[in-house]
Amino acid sequence: MRTGLDTPISLVRGVYLPRGADAAAFTMTSYGIPLLVLATTGSASLTGLAFALAWIPRIGAFTVAGALVDRYGSARVFRAACLARAVVVLLAAAFLAGLAEAMQAATVTVMLLAALTGVLTEFSYVAAETAGGAASRAAGTGAHRVQSVLLGIDQSAMLAGPALSGLLLEHTGPAAMLGVLASFSLLAAALGPREHPAPAGVALRKGGGLRAGWVTLRSLPALAWLVAGLMVSNGAVALLQAAMPVIVVTELGRSSTDAGLIWSAAAFASLLAITASRTAIDRWGLWPVGAVAAATAAGATLTLAHTSTYHGYVLLIAVLMAGEGGLAVVLRTLRSHLIPPHAFGSTLAVTILLLLLPYPTAGLLVATLPPAQLGHAITAAAILQAIGLATAFTRLRTLPALTPRPA
Repeated sequence: MRTGLDTPISLVRGVYLPRGADAAAFTMTSYGIPLLVLATTGSASLTGLAFALAWIPRIGAFTVAGALVDRYGSARVFRAACLARAVVVLLAAAFLAGLAEAMQAATVTVMLLAALTGVLTEFSYVAAETAGGAASRAAGTGAHRVQSVLLGIDQSAMLAGPALSGLLLEHTGPAAMLGVLASFSLLAAALGPREHPAPAGVALRKGGGLRAGWVTLRSLPALAWLVAGLMVSNGAVALLQAAMPVIVVTELGRSSTDAGLIWSAAAFASLLAITASRTAIDRWGLWPVGAVAAATAAGATLTLAHTSTYHGYVLLIAVLMAGEGGLAVVLRTLRSHLIPPHAFGSTLAVTILLLLLPYPTAGLLVATLPPAQLGHAITAAAILQAIGLATAFTRLRTLPALTPRPA
């Protein structure tokens, strides 16, 4: 069945441009909302709780989002989610503007904003990923080029989104930051492609897809070991992401702009690593590139746990995310090679769910720990990350999937 996304022009208009606008909104939501909570409440605990509130509903909403995309089509779900996110953000901006003196009401508003934008962002993400998958299948032998562009769009948004959120929040206030976030959401909805929904009468599947995906994942030991290692590694990354506003603003006395710039620098390093990894995999294969990326990420986190300066955080998080970028390329490549086409969507859902689980846990940890104890938590997470990645890649060494070079 034709998707209408066969030509380069329709790819740009129907996939790349809406993906770019939604990715910008995604990164502003993920990094800007915790900064907004900290600026509004001044509470490290509430900042961590808001981070958890943004991620817990995403995990719960994931299976629902996938079922709705299967039933109504990715374009309709994508536009609806983006429009709803814009409305929620604009309403929050209006409430905050009228609640300057009502701290309790403002706190409730930003916490609800974190939860609702988390859910809606997950819907738009699943729809965008589905559209990208359809475009890759339509591209045939050029599927890897489509995925490379999509990954580059995501990382470019990661480069700009955190810095933009911090700059807007510090220099223009919450209303301007939320206004820009809403504008990106509206732009994504306007650019979203037109497509026909699935035939009427198609029933929603209630968890069967996830069960099938879990069975498939367990039957692919190379992919299962890699996902397990990355799940542990994501625990360290999630903890750093949740704790960074508290560390930079509260502990180091820096600005919201400085907190956002850390992740923008990290995204730039990740983008460079992604570009280099594709060439390196062609030359040396998946396992050597993945092992080097894993060692880089684990080493950076272990060193970062003992850092107490802003510039140290900037440098080491950039190195960490460069390693994570290389691991992302290895994961995507292995996933596309191993998962059978008939089970690709359900298995993809399971892998994403597993990789997201550490995020709400990290938010709750930051919410309950005193700021002075965050360094010890990061140290523990770094040790677990090193053990998890070392175990995964040691096991992968004996499996054939990461040994041969891709054709």
